[in-house]
Amino acid sequence: MNLPSSSQLNTRTLARIFDNKSESYKLFWFKAILKNVGEGRAEMSYGDLIDQMIIDAWYMVSEFHLNLGPADTLEKIVLRLAEISGLTPSEKPEKIKDYLAECNDAEILRMKKTLTLNVPYRLQAPFMPEANTAFWKQSPDATVDYINRKTGMIYTIYRARGLESTIRIHDEWVDYISENYGILLGWTDFNLINYLQGRNPTVPGIASKLYPPQVRKLNNVIKYWRGISEIHPIIDIYDGEVLGSREITIDHFVPWSYVASDELWNLIPTSRSINSSKSNNLPRWDAYFEKLCRAEYDAYKLTQENKNIKGLFERCARENLNSEEVRQRLYRPGLDRTEFSGQLSEIMMPVYESARNMGFGEWEFR
Repeated sequence: MNLPSSSQLNTRTLARIFDNKSESYKLFWFKAILKNVGEGRAEMSYGDLIDQMIIDAWYMVSEFHLNLGPADTLEKIVLRLAEISGLTPSEKPEKIKDYLAECNDAEILRMKKTLTLNVPYRLQAPFMPEANTAFWKQSPDATVDYINRKTGMIYTIYRARGLESTIRIHDEWVDYISENYGILLGWTDFNLINYLQGRNPTVPGIASKLYPPQVRKLNNVIKYWRGISEIHPIIDIYDGEVLGSREITIDHFVPWSYVASDELWNLIPTSRSINSSKSNNLPRWDAYFEKLCRAEYDAYKLTQENKNIKGLFERCARENLNSEEVRQRLYRPGLDRTEFSGQLSEIMMPVYESARNMGFGEWEFR
């Protein structure tokens, strides 16, 4: 991807800052710089940047269970924060920021300092092609002195104690980032998506998992199942009770925080209380998959037989059935119950198993 050119700056070198990334830190560090400049700051402390990195990683790790890398310190911080803070996986960024500002947990502080050992210096390595192995083994003060004397760098560094050290973005880079903020953020996210996909090769929808969970498209799905409930009783697959039309909420059988989509084959009606109880867990396959098949097949049959339900289904399909292959396999006319269940199992089982391998826990209604 070509970045916007500049007559003053070496943007070709900027485009190479993510070329050598065995870990996630450069991506999150630069993204934190972009956000600070976007909010009008040219000077920022290590502590502020690390806190922004934690906030940006929070949803990926806590909500979506993404792996940032082997022994990744940023991931460890998020997991520790989730353990001690009481913050929810979908917590607002402001609340995470406020908690971090007051957090004195020794383990988190130690790991935050670890993150500052290399990335503030290594991010700008492409601007220093002359730097060799010996250069990176010298003292931090010597490295900083060299960076601060070299022209063309993105920022200078003012060392203090630990997280109190600061960086100062050069004015010409502030202008460039401000003018091209959206492009640079999109470019960074593009590189982050590619990195995360490599670390999480079986996980779908990586691009949807960089930011807090979005509003889900379930209105037509609710109308579809409510329409069905008016002509055919809907039995909740989790507690066996009949669901009234106004009781219906929609559950993602494989949690939304894993699939990051609202595909019809993964959606099933349940009550609000059960939906809340299940949360981001996987229903135990042996206990519930057959019941899921029964409910979805009954709905499928009504779609074939009832004109009104067919119309509701088609409205759903426009938003909630985005794979033509799945539509042909699962919703084509003429399937019997065994064929339908087999197709649904083949579609869902790999997704279910992948979610379980990523650490999503199993759940059963009690």
